Amino acid sequence: MHALASWNADPVRAFKEFVSTTAFAETGRRLRADGTMRALSAESAKIYVFMFANVASWILEQGLTFSTVTQADLVRFIDRTVKGKRVLNSKIAYRYLRLLERCYEHLEVAPNPAQQAILGIDRAHMTKDEAGRTLSEDQLERFFAALPAEAPRRRNSTPFDGWKRRRDRAMQVVIALAGLRVSEAIGLLIPEVGRQVSIDGSIMLTITPDEKHDTSHEHTITLPREGVDELRPWLQERETMAIPGQFVFPANLTGARMTRKTVYVQMRATFERAGMDLSRSGGRTLRNTFAKRQLDNGASADELKDVLGLALERSAADYQLTRVKPDPTN
Repeated sequence: MHALASWNADPVRAFKEFVSTTAFAETGRRLRADGTMRALSAESAKIYVFMFANVASWILEQGLTFSTVTQADLVRFIDRTVKGKRVLNSKIAYRYLRLLERCYEHLEVAPNPAQQAILGIDRAHMTKDEAGRTLSEDQLERFFAALPAEAPRRRNSTPFDGWKRRRDRAMQVVIALAGLRVSEAIGLLIPEVGRQVSIDGSIMLTITPDEKHDTSHEHTITLPREGVDELRPWLQERETMAIPGQFVFPANLTGARMTRKTVYVQMRATFERAGMDLSRSGGRTLRNTFAKRQLDNGASADELKDVLGLALERSAADYQLTRVKPDPTN
């Protein structure tokens, strides 16, 4: 009872003390081949603490304590929505409940509310709720190699023939190397492209909500030299063609806005030329790949939130939680 009282008084502190113990490892039942417990990595511990802090904050907001939370309360937590969309997909929700189940198991709370909530999850639906896929470095190179190529010159061709291929090529490179949503790419405006080139050849993109999806938040992101080498020639060609408007990647010569469907079709074609039959061969796969590369380079959830233009750090933490391995079948 004394232990449970400390979890009620300061649940985050109690969990931090718990997560570093062998007792936590035992609840996970993760054994090596020789029967000894697997040590919890510092990165995993950090993610677990972040997850638990999310739950603890929500429990406090509801006027509850760790010991008074019920199965129904936990179901409400995982079923939360923002603008009609669930905050947690079912796989992430399951991981939250599994973490809480381990805590209540350690405290010998019966019945275990998290365990009861897990039993109520539609597991059939959960298996269909795949985490975002990513590309390996080799697959990403194959994607770049399969980008729209210059069309063969015809006898009566003009210098601007095939401009849409060059537009699509530049757009897909920017999406992949800057981690943009498709809505952010088609809504990218010329004033948002930095003019100053850094020593390493990169430039800054300032993404604003203007002309974009309402979930886009203003943020800046570095476009590396490889992306600049594709984007700048396209911008020069666009200027020479005197296409009106401010869209970096216009749909036509009148400067209209591209549609998501058009981008999806062109991107799908690139994946097919690369010989990759991914079920999510689109902008989300490229954005996930960008996020994974950021994490592999040591970015924290807060830093990832900033470069992806996310409103909440917990959204960035979802990328840490999935950390999906590249699709091995392609």
